[in-house]
Order: sequence, then structure tokens, then C-alpha cells
Amino acid sequence: MVFGSYIYALPATRNFIFYMNVQGQIKEYITTQPEPKRSDLQELHRIILEVMPSCKLWFLDGKNSENKTVSNPNIGYGVHTMKYADGKAREFYQIGISANKTGISVYILGIDDKTSLAKTFGKKIGKASVTGYCIKFKTLKDINIEILEAAIRYGLEVTAG
Repeated sequence: MVFGSYIYALPATRNFIFYMNVQGQIKEYITTQPEPKRSDLQELHRIILEVMPSCKLWFLDGKNSENKTVSNPNIGYGVHTMKYADGKAREFYQIGISANKTGISVYILGIDDKTSLAKTFGKKIGKASVTGYCIKFKTLKDINIEILEAAIRYGLEVTAG
């Protein structure tokens, strides 16, 4: 049975199984974070949706097929085809955000030149660590949000095609 954005299943055992859609999972993930991460994640979510208004949304809970935690949960935006050395490919998000122990990570996937993100935005962004695909910072107030948005737009532009 479907009610709004929630799906309720009524198995023969009369137990309720609760499923949430991706928007619900994202909302729950953000609201369960302590401040200031909660407000920062909400603001990043808003900014990315402004940049990518009709993108596909993803939520990964950080667990593998055996239900073991292998990463921090993360929110993804857009679609990018990841190609592996063995010739296989799979769809994955293009932009991602995740809370971590010390702050927040923003992932910009699919950029071939693994030095361009750091060279182009590293010195201008503020107090952040910038690698080939990740911008990591403690809080939004530590960085220049306009530069972060420019880095996201850059990632979208160089991977379009």
C-alpha cells in the first residue's frame, strides 16, 4: 500500500515492513546529524538541487550486500557511468555529499584529470582538503561556498558528453 512517499507492506505474518523512498531516506539522514553538520548538509543539498534541479537522487546507506558497514552513508545527485579496467560499467551518482567524523565530504566523480580539482579550486576554496575527486572540510563557514559551487559546476561540465 502506498501513502504519500511511504510504502507499507502487510505480509501474512501481520508485521509491518516500512520502506522509505529516496527523498525520505535523505531527509532522515540529514535530520539525524548533529549540528552544525545538519544545517550544513541541508544547505549543501539545497545548493546542489539548485545547480541540478531535475537530477536523479541517490541514497547509499554505507552497507554492502552482507549488511556490513563499508563507508559513511552518502547522498548522490545525477548519473555518471563508471567504467572499470575489466571493461564493465555501472551507473553511479556524479556529485555526492557525506558526513564524516571530522566534517563533510563533497564528491565530484568522473573527472579524468585527477589533479585539476585541486589545481583549479584548492587554493581558493578556504580551509578544505581537495583531492582528485573529493573536497573535505569541517563546516561550511570554513570554505567559500561560491568556489564549492563552481567546483561542482566544473565537474558537471567536464564530464558532460
